Amino acid sequence: MTIADEGPAADVAAYHPAARILHWLVALLVLVVWPVGFVIEFVKDDAKPAFYLVHESFGFIILWLMLARLAVRLIRTPPPEPPMPIWQKRLAGTVHWLLYAALIAQPIAGFLATNAFGFPLDWFGLVTVWSPIGKSDFAPTLMSVHVFLGWSILVLFCLHLGGVLQHHILLRDRTLHRML
Repeated sequence: MTIADEGPAADVAAYHPAARILHWLVALLVLVVWPVGFVIEFVKDDAKPAFYLVHESFGFIILWLMLARLAVRLIRTPPPEPPMPIWQKRLAGTVHWLLYAALIAQPIAGFLATNAFGFPLDWFGLVTVWSPIGKSDFAPTLMSVHVFLGWSILVLFCLHLGGVLQHHILLRDRTLHRML
């Protein structure tokens, strides 16, 4: 059955409203944080603190939103998936869980790297977040993990978006509508 067959008023089982809100908030914040993080090394030195403030502060919000999203996902059963080959179900499930893991681990690695370089997280210039590790020789390793996870998130996002577009444009099913 396609979108055209079902019509605009067709019922579609949707994710819980909290899951949908958290999904789109995280997506929006990632679309801000990722490019800001990418360009930090290219901006003038006097502008870097503002870029770091935005990147780190919104990244910290992503961490908490993802923890809330994980809780909602574990408590609320997602709506049934449309029929698809088993390999697609496995790929979609793997991409989703890797996105969850990366979107939680990446801000943690960034937070710890910042701390290990000797800088506490100054959340939007309002609150200094407690530093669990202080200055450490592990800073470059933590930053490498943070950067690796950032690129991994980009790849996973592209796979996720590719799946969404396949369902919406090629298969013309209502998969996208579950998250709207």
